[in-house]
Amino acid sequence: MAKKAGGNSVVAVVRDRRDEVLDGWVEGALRGARGRVSEAEVRSELSTLYDALVKGLVGDELPDATAAELDEARALLTELSRTRARAGATPAETAVSVFALKEAALSAVGEQPTAEQYADFLEFSRLVDDLGLVTFQAYAEARESVIASQADELLELSTPVVKLWDGVVAVPLVGTLDSARTQVVMEKLLEALLETESERAIIDITGVPAVDTQVAQHLLKTIVAARLMGADCIISGIRPQIAQTIVGLGIEFGDIVTKAKLSDALKLTLAEAGLDIVPRRGADA
Repeated sequence: MAKKAGGNSVVAVVRDRRDEVLDGWVEGALRGARGRVSEAEVRSELSTLYDALVKGLVGDELPDATAAELDEARALLTELSRTRARAGATPAETAVSVFALKEAALSAVGEQPTAEQYADFLEFSRLVDDLGLVTFQAYAEARESVIASQADELLELSTPVVKLWDGVVAVPLVGTLDSARTQVVMEKLLEALLETESERAIIDITGVPAVDTQVAQHLLKTIVAARLMGADCIISGIRPQIAQTIVGLGIEFGDIVTKAKLSDALKLTLAEAGLDIVPRRGADA
């Protein structure tokens, strides 16, 4: 609910004593920033935000944080939050950038504010708190976006497709193979098969800690997709423990060739391509 902001109110002080209040706001925000941003950056951000906030404080009524008059201020708060989130600032450090305005405004009122000014300050403080919630929500959304982007990048890095020979590519898998990662593996493998015009692929699971029914299904889906592209697949890295687990679970790989080591899979693949690996002449000399 909107509250009246009289001529001697905290809001009036914020309107009329811009430089003093802004200096206090910048000082408080810098204390909370812990050196992550420079004074010039903070002053630039808060100057623009200050002017947008004052622009929304029109008339004798203190607007609600969701009021249209504060649309510009909320947009600037959202951008500030996103900037802080991308810079690695904590939620507390980001919130201080907003909440420091309260201390700056109260300080500008004077050492002995009247009871009416205290009452006005409480209403102004609630408005700033509500705007702080806008900041926190925008920060949380920005951090989630950053984390999701980083997760996607790590997923890309953890599923390389390597060209071993003309017509032969390999996918060395490390870690757990879940549905999301299987989709990435499948997409990257199919793209590599198309780009390199390869007809053979080796999926190496030496770095996969365990194979269960779900992992086996993911592997089979990838192999089926590669076969639809006209490529034959071999699974390498079948260690004794994994072999026992596969047998115990009753997992069937059908006509898919499996090998214990990547080198064995590569030898077989090259042999199928009509190439033989032989010792170099004089290598034992």
